[in-house]
Amino acid sequence: MTEEEIIERIQAIFKDNFGIDPARVTPEANLYEDLDLDSIDAVDLAIKLQEMTGRRIKPEEFKTVRTVGDVIGAVESLLAAQG
Repeated sequence: MTEEEIIERIQAIFKDNFGIDPARVTPEANLYEDLDLDSIDAVDLAIKLQEMTGRRIKPEEFKTVRTVGDVIGAVESLLAAQG
């Protein structure tokens, strides 16, 4: 999966689950300040990413995620771990 495909999937998750315009979902966007997610939304996001990658996300790893760019990095790490 390319980075572009990952971004498209993440944008779709934000649109479908949180009603956020995909144009706002940029690598620089802060999940909490820019996209108005709360801790419950973050858990939902982690679940969706697990479904997307087929890999379990460790809660301690996801706690460091603050931006969409961090989410992209987390997905890339999960996908690389499959290799």
